[in-house]
Amino acid sequence: MLTDEKSQLIKTVESKKNILITFRENARGDAIAAALGLRFFLEKLGKNVEIVCNNFHLPKQLRFLPQADSIRQNFSHLQKFIISIDVSRTGVKELSYDTNGDRLKLFITPEKNFLNKDDVQTAQSDFKYDLIFVLDSQDLESLGSLYDNNQELFFQRPVINIDYHASNEHFGQINLIDLAATSVAELVFTLLAEWKEENINKEVAAALLTGMIFNTNSFKTQNVRPHTLATASRLMHLGADRDHIVQNLYRTRSLSTLKLWGQALSHLTHESNLGLVWTSITRDDFIRSGANAHDLYEIVEELISNSPEAKLILLFHEQQTAQESDRVHVILDTTREYNARELLSPFTPVVGDKKQATTIVIGQTLKEVEQKVLNHLRQVLPQIK
Repeated sequence: MLTDEKSQLIKTVESKKNILITFRENARGDAIAAALGLRFFLEKLGKNVEIVCNNFHLPKQLRFLPQADSIRQNFSHLQKFIISIDVSRTGVKELSYDTNGDRLKLFITPEKNFLNKDDVQTAQSDFKYDLIFVLDSQDLESLGSLYDNNQELFFQRPVINIDYHASNEHFGQINLIDLAATSVAELVFTLLAEWKEENINKEVAAALLTGMIFNTNSFKTQNVRPHTLATASRLMHLGADRDHIVQNLYRTRSLSTLKLWGQALSHLTHESNLGLVWTSITRDDFIRSGANAHDLYEIVEELISNSPEAKLILLFHEQQTAQESDRVHVILDTTREYNARELLSPFTPVVGDKKQATTIVIGQTLKEVEQKVLNHLRQVLPQIK
């Protein structure tokens, strides 16, 4: 039976036409797959749907999902600027334009008489989206510049917030939060199955099962419930091919990624008293492996899945090129009892949210950054307990 929250959500969606789906800028497989599954479902309802995520990069192992490469990094346009001209007295003989640097000039030649400034009016169109889904994001700030530069959009349009983290700030007009869920994909499936299960086709099911498998390390994490396994079984019954998903997620890693993973393991350090696992990757490690910085998040995910006792996963790496030799990138992933963004706050600017945050330290060596960040964590973590 639908809850009041879900009934309100369905009623809201059915009254809208142009929908935006977005998620926190450093979200990974679960949010991406859930967004695609939700998109496929909404398109079957006749909606126009776009997925946009700030600074988005598609992980290699998710390229097998249909339309995954259509997720954009920013808005193409949100509004149109309208110039309205009264030509009732003059008619129009010719219309042209020219650009000179940052200036656009419009040239209108009347059929008769002349135009003046009183004949011209300007306006802005409405926003292109009339509804926003935000997935796997604790707050709107975690959307990065997508929110920072377009706050009016998020204030003027209804926001549906779907998440499973205890730290979620319930920022939506409609908030679908379930702390018992293992993934946002599981939450999305529960909603769609209660809404119109007949619209969950093979593509929807495959995307949502991908998100669940990704977030639970193929159902090996401690928070997997009987309900989670039952949901996975229903998705397979609806057409999701589990073997195909697992093959793409875990058995298609490139040789360069595996080499970089080996380098990360060779530098791995575990400080059990703090629940901290950390490693570092040098520029030479990138050169030897042939990998690139986009592979780093896969390494973080491997560290998370292979270190279930760890409460904090910390990765340091030098930027890849010699020209950026004085730039060290820091990635911190935490469990729900910590706030990654706050823990890295002394090393501004920090990008990310409570679950995972990153920063770039300029003008210091890898060893210097390691020492400063680790000393900071060793000092503040005991105070949080």
